[in-house]
Amino acid sequence: MSRPSDHHDSPAPAPREGGVNQPSLGVVGYLRFFWRQLTSMRTALVLLLLLALAAIPGSLVPQRSSDPNGVTQYYSDHPDLAPVLDDLQLFDVFGSVWFSAIYLLLFISLIGCVIPRTLHHLKALRTPPPKTPARLSRLEAYRSTEAKGVTAASAIESARTLLRKSGYRVRVFEKAGELSVSAERGYLRETGNLIFHTALIGVLVSVGIGGGFAYNGQKVVVEGKPFVNVLNDYDSFSPGRFFDEGSLPPYRLILDDFDASYETENVNAFGFASNFSADVTVHEGGRSPYEAQVRVNEPLPIMGLDTYLVGNGYAPHVTVTDADGNIAFTGPVPFIPQDDNLTSLGIIKVTDAVPEQIGMRGFFYPSAAVLESGALTSNFADLLDPVLTLNVYTGDLGLDDGTPRSVYSLNVEGMREIVGGDSGVDSIQLRPGESYELPGGRGTVTFDDMSEASPDGESVLRFASFDVHHDPSAGWVLVFTILVIGGLIAGLFVPRRRVWVKAIDGDEGIRLEYAGLARGEDPGLDGAVRDLAERHAQALGVRLS
Repeated sequence: MSRPSDHHDSPAPAPREGGVNQPSLGVVGYLRFFWRQLTSMRTALVLLLLLALAAIPGSLVPQRSSDPNGVTQYYSDHPDLAPVLDDLQLFDVFGSVWFSAIYLLLFISLIGCVIPRTLHHLKALRTPPPKTPARLSRLEAYRSTEAKGVTAASAIESARTLLRKSGYRVRVFEKAGELSVSAERGYLRETGNLIFHTALIGVLVSVGIGGGFAYNGQKVVVEGKPFVNVLNDYDSFSPGRFFDEGSLPPYRLILDDFDASYETENVNAFGFASNFSADVTVHEGGRSPYEAQVRVNEPLPIMGLDTYLVGNGYAPHVTVTDADGNIAFTGPVPFIPQDDNLTSLGIIKVTDAVPEQIGMRGFFYPSAAVLESGALTSNFADLLDPVLTLNVYTGDLGLDDGTPRSVYSLNVEGMREIVGGDSGVDSIQLRPGESYELPGGRGTVTFDDMSEASPDGESVLRFASFDVHHDPSAGWVLVFTILVIGGLIAGLFVPRRRVWVKAIDGDEGIRLEYAGLARGEDPGLDGAVRDLAERHAQALGVRLS
């Protein structure tokens, strides 16, 4: 198509030297940009999701703070993988650098979200409802009717009273030829949102500060033996950053009896545990001793501490004499269960044996049975035919070099196996009351029958594993959690609405208009406007057209 004859092309823009110059944000500008991104609600939700995902490894991998024995066992079962996980701080997830970073960023993000929203919400609460729109018919929720014999003033006053009773904030507007009332409610929705986010901050603060004063410790106690609540008597102890040893309340606990019951009648559940309970005697400072019972998931409160029953097993009583006939070791040895039938693994370290130290690695079978391969196993968790097997090593146990050693593991490097394994001598196999002479006149090993000392007359003592827990933030976390749930419910289910009632003078009466507007999705808005119109008409004594 040809151009008109009088068309003149615009002159081409003059070229700019150096191109287009974009404004520079500068350091302050970038800081403001990143702060806005960090304090946005979207970022807070992403960080909350990341925190939940980051906590998952804590439930999949044993943690040093709650299960140090599990960490030791994990190193034994996965010697190649465990160091890698340790380098990634997966054995201490909730104290790791990366978890703490997410935690702090979420804390900052929530504060940055809550403070400006709170200020805006307080301002909104003081702001009266907005003016009535000129054309209510444009709104999605709308109704109108004619009312005869009613004045605009009386109709609006009636609507004002009705809306106020329904929980609305109201404001009356007057314009030439018409009166209207503007009403608004649903601020509880934003209040709920703010309570939700503030309570989340409360949870983070409570967990952070409370974790500094919290502590928990684990102790394995054999029947008849005491546990004293002092730091040196714990098998493992995980203190908070602000823990003070003097804050441990003075008490002593004695395990009188451990009772375990197993299903024997139901074939489909044969051998499953039906009850675990530990009968204890507690000695508190300034109070007479009293008896109590600890069950699974039923902790025993003692002087502000919660004592949980977290495990149990057998503790064969073993006596070892050395080459000179002197007792080099005697006492119960807790064996760690390896399966549901309590096939258990244990370590015995005889440091005072002469002429060489002795180490033993063994298995205990409460109800021994022989597999087709000839190996032993346990086919029931109770004591039906208890058998103790041991492999014996001699040499340096490595306890004199100052390096911490686990009582549940034996480093045989540099030691010589004299019984079991590749020694050419069959493993020791003992039943309660039987003894075995070690090769070369090194002494004897006796599996002691403890029927007389056992509270229930069994030949083998049992042990219970307790977890003593103190968390001063638990109550606050519960309160803030309830507020989180309450705020979430209010934020999700309380609608934010504005409604208007307008009375317009006519020749034979007035025309009443009703309309509503919601902030966000509100499927009940139309029904709310219809209900308002019906109740208003009933109050005026008119009939909706």
